[in-house]
Amino acid sequence: MSSAPPPSPLPDLDPDLPTQVDMPLRSKRLVQLARLVLLGLFVAGLTTALSGDWVTARMLAGGFALVGASTLMNRFGATELASVCILWSLTLLATTVMAFNQGLYSPAVLIFPCVLVIANMLTRLRHFLLLLGFMLVAMTLMTWAEVSGLHHFSVAAPGWAQWVYAAVILVVFAVMVAMLAGDLRRALKALQAEVLRVNQATEKIRYQATHDALTGLPNRVASQMIAERAMSYASHHGRQVALVYVNIDNFKHVNDSLGHRAGDELLRQAAARLQANTRGRDTVARLGGDEFLLLLSDLGDANEAAAMASHVLAVMVEPFQFESLPIGISCSIGIALFPGDGRDFESAMQKANIAMHHAKEAGRNVFRFFDERMNANMLEDLNISTSLRGAIERGEFKLHYQPLVDLASGQLIGAEALLRWEHPERGNIPPGRFIPVAERSGQVVEIGQWVLGEACRQVRAWNGTPFDSLVLSVNVSTVQFKRGTLESVVAAALERHGVPPGRIELEVTESALIHDPETFVETLHGLKRLGLRLSIDDFGTGYSNLSYLQRFEIDKLKIDQSFVRRLSERPQDRAIVRAIIQMAKSLNLVTTGEGIEDEATLAHLIELGCEQGQGFVLGRPTAVEDFERQFAGLLKPLA
Repeated sequence: MSSAPPPSPLPDLDPDLPTQVDMPLRSKRLVQLARLVLLGLFVAGLTTALSGDWVTARMLAGGFALVGASTLMNRFGATELASVCILWSLTLLATTVMAFNQGLYSPAVLIFPCVLVIANMLTRLRHFLLLLGFMLVAMTLMTWAEVSGLHHFSVAAPGWAQWVYAAVILVVFAVMVAMLAGDLRRALKALQAEVLRVNQATEKIRYQATHDALTGLPNRVASQMIAERAMSYASHHGRQVALVYVNIDNFKHVNDSLGHRAGDELLRQAAARLQANTRGRDTVARLGGDEFLLLLSDLGDANEAAAMASHVLAVMVEPFQFESLPIGISCSIGIALFPGDGRDFESAMQKANIAMHHAKEAGRNVFRFFDERMNANMLEDLNISTSLRGAIERGEFKLHYQPLVDLASGQLIGAEALLRWEHPERGNIPPGRFIPVAERSGQVVEIGQWVLGEACRQVRAWNGTPFDSLVLSVNVSTVQFKRGTLESVVAAALERHGVPPGRIELEVTESALIHDPETFVETLHGLKRLGLRLSIDDFGTGYSNLSYLQRFEIDKLKIDQSFVRRLSERPQDRAIVRAIIQMAKSLNLVTTGEGIEDEATLAHLIELGCEQGQGFVLGRPTAVEDFERQFAGLLKPLA
């Protein structure tokens, strides 16, 4: 017997079918059945003819013809009709042979269970039930006929003919049962294979849901489950768990300069290095982007977490390799401890993240533990950022003006416009508190545009007054430079208010020069072409490259007040201020001393040759009305 292919599910399976086999397999089984039945009928018919029982032989010949016709039907595609025909042919043949011979004692009764097995394989449930019902009725009628005396079935003595009948039926039945068992085994094997496939697919989906595709590390979902188990253990044993939040510094520069392929490779290598440098019971997870999480379980105290963070910082600064190109990076790390910093994963993660940002602000390549002051500062920053929205429309911003004086003559030559925020509920909020928040949130761009426009409006308002010769200084944030629109914004403000460019001086901090100096040079040149004056604020803090000063086309250096305030006390500061003034003179730059708070400091600056001054001893920042009233007398040289 040829082996049959495994059954395949039908897309539109009829629920009336007793077995889940497709039409090609049913057709094949029908051909096999027909061949077996035809062979059996031939053997049984030959035996009957040889024994002289021509009546039974003719019955078997008729059955042979019907089965042969069923085979032809199947060949022409009528598989369902052919199945019904062969089953009813065998049923009627068995019933007829039984009725004309030995009744229920006839070997033909064995055909009934054989037909039922075949019906279960090949045809619909309703045909199976009809065949079963017909067989029961036929057997009932034969029994009634015998019992009532209507017909007496003679029982012949066993002989070779009866043996042949029974043997043929049993062989056919056995073969069909074997085929059915084979189908069931193949179906079971296919089902097991499908279950295995589903389990593998489920496991793959579960893995993908809990692991990072790029690095293969557990993701945030998995890290939360691992952390919760570690926290549960720590709670029962009086231990601690550290959530070490690792962020790669300046990762965007790698992507921008070398491409995302290099960035992905760097992340894979960073993940491998973190795994190689943690303890076996610890977990390294990737949270996304350039952020990783180290779960340090079963800790005795915070010193163990600090030691691990220090080790990670040390190993991560070792260069990585991308296509034989070394890539140097560093990390900023924030640490939160369970249970001290949070009683659950989310709260501890939030605080580790806050600590990481404070590590960034501390200069990068350091680690910081979380403390409540960090959280308070973050919440305060959030409140300030929220309050800043709409502050311009609500009229909460004002400009105060601090005089800028020529030190040699004492003449008022300009003023610096300083932003003040009068919050309706919190009162005056110092610029040092809200300006950094505005820079981090990007709100400083809109605020800076308002300050520039308001300064230009005030310069125009001074036209025709004794103050119409003053130069007004306006501070410009690094963020405004980075937006790349500063030149057009300034030009639009000057044109809108009709202000000569020479009446406005823009101040940029020295620390801003380290951010993309080439872009700064281009922007500053554009501003100079407009006719504005430019100065570097807080000069001397040590960030700038002095070779850039001429390229920037700067007009003025404002010496940082940290040096000016200690001139009377520290000879080192006097030396620094003297060097700055001499360097500025050699470059034809004007110098301004900031933060002059007493007469002694003022005298030292004049002695050192500083040309301009600004500070409380010369005048405090004040509203425009008070400024005009207080400093009108400085518009001309003092007698």
